[in-house]
Amino acid sequence: MANQIADNLRHGASEEVAVEQIHNHMEKFWARPMKRRIVADLDIIAAELDPLARRAVERLAAKHA
Repeated sequence: MANQIADNLRHGASEEVAVEQIHNHMEKFWARPMKRRIVADLDIIAAELDPLARRAVERLAAKHA
């Protein structure tokens, strides 16, 4: 799902803006357990994540650490 969000929000934006938009989307619309799970699994799924989605998840991890 994070990769789909990245695909939808990357167009027409700089990388930094896209990462911020992805992060904001996760903050607003993802349930707390979803955020906790993706942060907890980041090391395992990092290779599967779009680079922008990975950066957004890293921001989530920093905010919720």
